[in-house]
Amino acid sequence: MDHQYCEVKLSVQPCRALVDEKFKVLVQKAPPGAQLTVRSHHHSENKHEWEAFGHYICDSTGALNLSEDLSLGGTYEGVEPMGLLWSLRPVPGSKPGLRLRKMNVETPMEVTVSVYQGHLSEDFSEQRALAAVVVERWYMAPGVRRIPVTEHGLTATLFLPPGPGRFPAVLDLWGGGGNLMEYRASLLASHGFAALVLDYLTNELTKTTGKMMENDYFEVAFKFLEQHPQIVGSRIAMWGLSFGTAMTLKMAVYSNVIKLRCAVCYSGSHIQPVDGSVKDIKEYMGKKRENIRVTENQEVIFRDLTLPVPKDPAFKVDMGRLQCPLQVVVGLDDQSWPAYESAMDMKVMMEEAGNSHLLTLLTYPHTGHLIEPPYSPYVRTSILRPFPGGVSFKVLWGGETAAHSRAQEDAWRKTLLFLREHLYDMRNSAVTSKSNL
Repeated sequence: MDHQYCEVKLSVQPCRALVDEKFKVLVQKAPPGAQLTVRSHHHSENKHEWEAFGHYICDSTGALNLSEDLSLGGTYEGVEPMGLLWSLRPVPGSKPGLRLRKMNVETPMEVTVSVYQGHLSEDFSEQRALAAVVVERWYMAPGVRRIPVTEHGLTATLFLPPGPGRFPAVLDLWGGGGNLMEYRASLLASHGFAALVLDYLTNELTKTTGKMMENDYFEVAFKFLEQHPQIVGSRIAMWGLSFGTAMTLKMAVYSNVIKLRCAVCYSGSHIQPVDGSVKDIKEYMGKKRENIRVTENQEVIFRDLTLPVPKDPAFKVDMGRLQCPLQVVVGLDDQSWPAYESAMDMKVMMEEAGNSHLLTLLTYPHTGHLIEPPYSPYVRTSILRPFPGGVSFKVLWGGETAAHSRAQEDAWRKTLLFLREHLYDMRNSAVTSKSNL
């Protein structure tokens, strides 16, 4: 190592934070005008290596501030203080089709931020870092409680914010991959909302009986929340992603049991047999397999499965009957669901019915299907087995790295505001903010 670089200092503040909080990366005591590479590295729970890096030039004092200074190259460019997270990608030579998702939310995502001499793009393991800091990124704030739920035949996890409550709540529905994806629900609890994430595709009853869930399964989950002593039963929302959007809209409009204060739908559609169950929706889409497209790179595009938008009212939720506020989030380059076409049809239906004042529509250019919490690594393609037990595909999700990542940050912020507006009694209850780590 050049002796001029021996005193280089690196700081990341805060070094322990929630995943949706920004950090500040500073380099000091480098030679003036030095070329440096700042790199992040993450060893995932499933034993894969991820990295991101930017190329920088120090100022005349030998300092570098990622919140102000340009990355001239690397996995991101420009002034991008969080680029070290959202541009994380598998290291060269990794297994193709990887997607980074936190499975154990009771432990942090650990990221090592390092600084290197020169502008490097490969072979980091063969170089000696000038300085390094380990950063902890948490989905669960201190005091958040994780409670597995198995009663009433449910396969679910409840997250409760710190304190005795009572809390407004969110029923969290994920998409066609199934399983309990807990990271969004735990992050919601870190912001003051009780959240029940529900497995409705790979749940224990399905494993035991082989039968997919009927609609009353979702009603049972809602009643569990409604009757919980630490939850305000009159202040419950549903949040659906992808296939979860279909079930959220069905329940919001047609259920006589589920009475929502509001609903949030990301990257999904109202197109489905309205009298059907999970199984019926799956079979409806299966009948349109000829609409599946495959790129020259063997990436599967599912977005045309339910297009064109049907005119028959038996195959789309009657949005004119919706009685609660609804936020719809759409990536305009979604290659997995016809989210934009569906949103436009929903908007027209609600305008004709006179309830369009209930609709908040957020659309994001160059944004794909997987709209995750802020600073989550962007994934354009990954391996997916849609509906457990089926065939695995290399799925094209769509989007462009920087634009998609900005959409994730903006949509999350606006969704939290939407939930606070409709779930909190702003006159009598203080809004719970995220806890300091």
